[in-house]
Amino acid sequence: MLIPSRSPVDSIKTSRCEFLKEKLKNASVSRIQIERPARSAFITIHTARPGIVIGKKGEDIEKLRKEVAPMLGLEPNAVKVNVEEIRKPELDAQLVADGIAQQLERRVMFRRAMKRAVQTTMRLGALGVKVSVAGRLGGAEIARTEWYREGRVPLHTLRADVDYGIAEAKTTYGIIGVKVWIFKGEIFGRNPTDNQSAA
Repeated sequence: MLIPSRSPVDSIKTSRCEFLKEKLKNASVSRIQIERPARSAFITIHTARPGIVIGKKGEDIEKLRKEVAPMLGLEPNAVKVNVEEIRKPELDAQLVADGIAQQLERRVMFRRAMKRAVQTTMRLGALGVKVSVAGRLGGAEIARTEWYREGRVPLHTLRADVDYGIAEAKTTYGIIGVKVWIFKGEIFGRNPTDNQSAA
């Protein structure tokens, strides 16, 4: 069976997003959106710590713009960087997954990290959370998968507003994968962002 390869445009876009995420790995970045109108670029960085991204008097964001512009084949003035703050980082699946991965890298017990993340998310108004970790858990010889769930996470319901995040913890034993699903409610003919703001 032939697996369709990723288009060159997608792979270039992904490499730029990965570069930005690597540069801003301490800034709790959830997602990065790159829009390419004619001869310009709009980059939107969704982060829980906008101060770290912007820097003192906007120095860091200017430096980032100058580094990204040559990668996009544009002049620095043609690249606009917009920073959007995530009000509730505990309800963002990508940030929760990153948080668990960072704890695993610091050798925190995986069960404790999972339970703490689930309890914090549920306390802040999520209707359900599921966390799955896979790999050489606790340095075991044989890799396995462990998961923990609270509330309900209806993955087969199309109108369910389920946020999904994935992260990797690079431990001394190998890579441990982390997956997080957060169920925020059901959407009834509305925009998913409306549901988030109402929560």
